[in-house]
Amino acid sequence: MYTPDRIGTPLAPNATRVMLLGSGELGKEVTIALQRLGVEVHAVDRYENAPAHQVAHRAYVIDMTSADAVRELASQIQPHFIVPEIEAIATDALATLEEAGTTVIPTARATQLTMNREGIRRLAAEELGLPTSGYEFASTLEEFTASVERIGYPCVVKPVMSSSGKGQSVVRSAEDVQGAWDYAMSGARVDSGRVIIESFVDFDYEITLLTIRSIDPATGKDATWFCEPIGHRQVDGDYVESWQPMAMSATALENARSVAARITGALGGRGVFGVELFVAGDDVYFSEVSPRPHDTGLVTLASQRFSEFELHARAILGLPIDVTLVSPGASAVIYGASEGPVSYEGVASAMAVPEADLRLFGKPVAGAKRRMGVAVATGESTEVARERAAAASAAVSVVE
Repeated sequence: MYTPDRIGTPLAPNATRVMLLGSGELGKEVTIALQRLGVEVHAVDRYENAPAHQVAHRAYVIDMTSADAVRELASQIQPHFIVPEIEAIATDALATLEEAGTTVIPTARATQLTMNREGIRRLAAEELGLPTSGYEFASTLEEFTASVERIGYPCVVKPVMSSSGKGQSVVRSAEDVQGAWDYAMSGARVDSGRVIIESFVDFDYEITLLTIRSIDPATGKDATWFCEPIGHRQVDGDYVESWQPMAMSATALENARSVAARITGALGGRGVFGVELFVAGDDVYFSEVSPRPHDTGLVTLASQRFSEFELHARAILGLPIDVTLVSPGASAVIYGASEGPVSYEGVASAMAVPEADLRLFGKPVAGAKRRMGVAVATGESTEVARERAAAASAAVSVVE
């Protein structure tokens, strides 16, 4: 894996270049973090004027699921690092580019495994033996119906390839089966026609454990760091608020770190991993992992000395890691309204909330369930921070 011993000058022949695949709100923050370290960023997305496009050195619009398009653009940019920010990417092209000498963050194999729930679940449960919910996979309505009967009610259904809760539902009775299948098919990121059926875990709460792999300056070898656990609340599989730290028993936290270390160690490479876990008492169950900064980690913009985006930039470059929590914090999502370009009202009122701040993503088009911004806040406790973040978020109106 490439580790630069010096960082060049952006837009000069000696620039250290990153090709960012996916230019949403998380990619925008990664872009800013990399630029603060003197890195030249080339932001790529499927549509014009994506959030990271607005701040990157160069912006491109391509079909990122086309292997030819990804390889052709990489040939043009000649990046030192390719940094995926979303799952819907031609991962076979990444593998080819990695074999040719370009560093893929964290690795091409990690992007291939994690874009498909089947690949990552089989790695976690069948190869590593990590505790997970019971599960089966199905490719037809008939297989799906039989799997649901074997797993039992209630159970959770997800497309094997989707994001942000799309296509995810809970099947509580036989009457829900057809609707759940249809919804999963409509919510899949690509037309794979395959779903995962998971037994319902009676957990107490969910966490995201941001896990960072970089180089330990004391040893010169790969090492792993953990941020304080992040609690979050989801609606229809999509996060609406998060807070840090999440109160956990010492045993549960130790178990969570063990699970996170094992799955990220198996994936390899460097960078931030968002490891999603269910916690029931002291027991911890693996759910999913994203080999990149996580949406629930937006809270770290307020709570940590270095946000998850700054940590990702540092890890990409093999730089020292500091996961210091400076204050309890929280985030609350700001959603869009109707389709089309929008304006934001109430910004001054939101920022009048004590210890609150905003990130308005600048997405060119809104939607009723599209994240258009986030409020973050700190406080003397997570409860106070959550109240402040919620108040700041509620103060902002997204209008046509």
